[in-house]
Amino acid sequence: MNAPVLEARSVTKSYGTTRALAAVGLTVERGESVAIMGASGSGKTTLLHVLAGIVRPDSGSVSFQPSSGEPVDVTGLAEGPRSRLRRERFGFVFQQGLLIPELTAVENVALAAMINGVARADAVARAASWMAALALSGLEERRIGELSGGQAQRVAIARAQVTGAELVFADEPTGALDSRTSREVMDALLWSTTGQGRTLLVVTHDPDVASRCSRIVAVRDGRIDMTEISA
Repeated sequence: MNAPVLEARSVTKSYGTTRALAAVGLTVERGESVAIMGASGSGKTTLLHVLAGIVRPDSGSVSFQPSSGEPVDVTGLAEGPRSRLRRERFGFVFQQGLLIPELTAVENVALAAMINGVARADAVARAASWMAALALSGLEERRIGELSGGQAQRVAIARAQVTGAELVFADEPTGALDSRTSREVMDALLWSTTGQGRTLLVVTHDPDVASRCSRIVAVRDGRIDMTEISA
């Protein structure tokens, strides 16, 4: 058993009178891939956002254990340090990529490193290296609108990795793709995370995507359904 990299304890979150999460607990081990599944409105995306420090829970705690250094109480951080944690330690891949259309593919990837203080030339070199590793060589200077959906998602994956993120959060990363492209994107996502000793959390409604992960966690009505957890 690997050491935990992320641990949530009794996390609750409400939006008005709607309870999105109800005392959820979850431990994620370093190097594993976890798929979070559930129906629309089940709380799975809220859980991902709380774990990633995007949304602060109403109660409970989330702890992140970096590969070196002391544990970090994610929920106890002020907004500035939480933003820095997300920027430096976490990577994100969303359904539509959320790439900047005015920038080229390599600029989109390099920007994540540059925001962390890496010099432009070094950031572009890192970005080009990740693009090559993800079979995107020759597409560096294309705008996002000139790429296919699968290519754009691989650019998003490269962007999530270029900072050396230890933990990658992916929210429906294949939701807008056909089945063949979905498999290719999952191949790239798994290779670039768990294949490199990193950790991956994926929110998905697709059982084929979930089956590629080392563990599936089902969320129902804001709680983890213990009867539907599979390893």
